[in-house]
Amino acid sequence: MSHYFDNSPSAASHPEIVEVLLPGDAFDYVSDAGVFSHGQLDAGTKILLSDAPTPPPTGTFLDLGCGAGPITLALARRSPTATVWAIDVNQRALDLTRSNAERLHLTNVKVGAPDDVPDDVVFDLIWSNPPIKVGKDLLHRMLTRWLARLAPNGHAILVVNKNLGSDSLARWLGTEGYEVERLGSRRGYRLLDVWRA
Repeated sequence: MSHYFDNSPSAASHPEIVEVLLPGDAFDYVSDAGVFSHGQLDAGTKILLSDAPTPPPTGTFLDLGCGAGPITLALARRSPTATVWAIDVNQRALDLTRSNAERLHLTNVKVGAPDDVPDDVVFDLIWSNPPIKVGKDLLHRMLTRWLARLAPNGHAILVVNKNLGSDSLARWLGTEGYEVERLGSRRGYRLLDVWRA
């Protein structure tokens, strides 16, 4: 069985256009089978894009687990002088994000696998709808790796389904040396702001 967090999904390609309607912005992107939330904007991602604080006008940003790229595209459009890194382990997702950025003429997007990000890059902002279904151990390793690369005043905005462990994740982040503030709760999702203690 193919999962959206596989490196090379086995699902047959079936591209679909997804429309994104946000306060003050609208765009569309191409999704595909074998990539997270094929054919629609995931409810958690929509809450993140609608409810997260306005990103800074410039800086270095990260979309952690980019899928087909809706978070990357929204960040790049809102902050055109920022550099937005989009990373995923799924090669089909990376190809989609790259082509979707090109379709929208976004020149401030860098797309790659996790190991493609140079070691000296730090992030002023991380936005993520993290892949909870990879399991707690892998999720914790992923967050440990990337939250450690927050700039001193950087913030990570995470959207996590309450029924999939958002509150326990927030407690764990607290034990790892991060401050966590719940920015909101809607439709079963928590929006969390995470920064260095």
